Amino acid sequence: MLAAMMLAVTLAATADAAPVSPEGVALVAAVRASLDEVRARQAKLPPPSNDAERIVRLGELDQAPRAVVTRFDWSSIPATDRDAAFRAEGAIMDASDHEVLSELLHMLPPEGWFPKSRYGGPAAHAAFLIVQHADLDTKRRILPKLEAMAGVGEAEGEDAAGMSDKLAVSEGRPQRYGSQFRCDGGKWRPYPLEDEANVEAFRSMMGMRITFAQIRAFFAAQPPCPQTPSPPPAGMKLD
Repeated sequence: MLAAMMLAVTLAATADAAPVSPEGVALVAAVRASLDEVRARQAKLPPPSNDAERIVRLGELDQAPRAVVTRFDWSSIPATDRDAAFRAEGAIMDASDHEVLSELLHMLPPEGWFPKSRYGGPAAHAAFLIVQHADLDTKRRILPKLEAMAGVGEAEGEDAAGMSDKLAVSEGRPQRYGSQFRCDGGKWRPYPLEDEANVEAFRSMMGMRITFAQIRAFFAAQPPCPQTPSPPPAGMKLD
């Protein structure tokens, strides 16, 4: 029933923001197909044997459309159609995210987050990937639990750092670990940093395996990206 309701919401949203160029239409179709493929494949599997397995499957749904969008060259879509394509693919992801997040939150253990020793590393990380797309109140509620578990080795420090940065950016504050980027002028750029001189040290303390320099180089090598709808915050470095 929930899936049917969310599909109806998605169809209504995409009808208001439907791209018209062949390239825009193809992108939206690819995002939808990525979710359909995962759902069809998972439907052929035996039911999950435990919550950890359920979380991993939810994580696949969370990541499938994002893999399509991240690899896509937005410069292939006519400039007049990019906003419509961005809104349409975003509506599809938002509907899926809502459904996936709701299912995940219903599985939260009494501790408030999923300890690695009980759920396993893949499930705990998948849960983080899902909840980082949650609303602000949920992020504020989860972050202290995630940070506490990271402090005792029951969660990845990298996940706690990413959630901390996500919340900071959402609240209009500088990020500490340099994990969050936005698109301006067709290029991915990091949101303002709390302390750029020490960002690598902060990342190291959280056990982040990729340096800030490496993640910047990765984003610099990506194809042109769609403009982030919100205006750049104070302190953004734009060239």
